[in-house]
Amino acid sequence: MQKIILQLTYSFTVRVFLKLIVGVKFDNAKFLLKEKQFIIVANHNSHLDTMTLLASLPSAVIHKVKPVAAADHFGKTKFKEKLTNYFVNTLLIQRKRDHENPENDPINKMIKAIEDGYSLIIFPEGTRGEPEIQQPLKPGVAYVLKNKPNIKYIPAYMTGMGKAMPKDDSLIVPHSSTLTFGEPTQISSLEISEILAQIEKDFYNLRLKNQAE
Repeated sequence: MQKIILQLTYSFTVRVFLKLIVGVKFDNAKFLLKEKQFIIVANHNSHLDTMTLLASLPSAVIHKVKPVAAADHFGKTKFKEKLTNYFVNTLLIQRKRDHENPENDPINKMIKAIEDGYSLIIFPEGTRGEPEIQQPLKPGVAYVLKNKPNIKYIPAYMTGMGKAMPKDDSLIVPHSSTLTFGEPTQISSLEISEILAQIEKDFYNLRLKNQAE
């Protein structure tokens, strides 16, 4: 039942709303059908980011993709936790490592989700920043990719979302916005700093591509 709800919600309703009302230009994501599993690594400026990425996915895979989100915000109450888990298919994690309780450790929870057959959406900046300003990347995504080097990551870069729905504002307004995907890529190093540098370079190239179009 959840699969059908996710497909109807994002592949149709949310996608039409974002495309026709907000003005989001979606990149073609059908290439994801060729990937058994993947990690979408995206920049983060707005709560619209997650909805946009989910709405871009082929409907056949949407139920197997979990956006990673902060439990202290999206799981603040049991009701909110159940709501986001069911209607957004989230993987809720705490923001800090927990070496004393491995089952609660955010890196371990992401790795387990992958081992359970899910793909992930990760925002390595961690939290929403100012519109069109990229923040330093946190190392969590690099630890996951280091542990699962055969899983390809897909860089995704969004523009305009922070102005269509600014941080701390629940009002969505029309604003020309784009979602651009890079190529499915495997990490070229097991060093955390080099993995982050590789993702940074991908974001930079996608940003240049958007500016040129």
